[in-house]
Amino acid sequence: MTDNQKRIGIILGSDSDLPYMESGIQLIKDFKIPFEIEVSSAHRTPHRTVELIKDFEKKGIQVIIAAAGGAAHLPGVIASHTLLPVLGVPITSALSGIDSLYSIVQMPGGIPVAAFSIGNSGGLNSVLFAVEILALNDPELKSALENYRERQKMGVLEKSRRLKEKINMQED
Repeated sequence: MTDNQKRIGIILGSDSDLPYMESGIQLIKDFKIPFEIEVSSAHRTPHRTVELIKDFEKKGIQVIIAAAGGAAHLPGVIASHTLLPVLGVPITSALSGIDSLYSIVQMPGGIPVAAFSIGNSGGLNSVLFAVEILALNDPELKSALENYRERQKMGVLEKSRRLKEKINMQED
């Protein structure tokens, strides 16, 4: 990606949500996708949250990832103020993140939010899903995504080879 127009916007409900998104953020950097990240609370800073959404739209951001724990209303609030795709990442909470997941997946009909798994894998998969969305109209990014998948495949095959080698060594 050669231009610097930010394409992915990330809003965390709290700075404590960052560890759950770090592997995804690294992946965005690896794909060289310009992005923006902010902390804003659906409850403590609702006006700021709406301002950020409008700012993201003006900047040409194409997809928003929202990570939140507990009541986890942030993805739904964002979705209610934009037509951009919103990807919700439930963060581990006092109730193991189940409360966060339920808050995100129980959006009323008419205001969709894509929901991902709780915690780190949700953070990573939300980014991969955002990349898939962007790759629909970006052949270079699609190729990079295909290469990522191929590296994943090769990694699994290598693990299988090493496992077989280890087992064969033990049998001798």
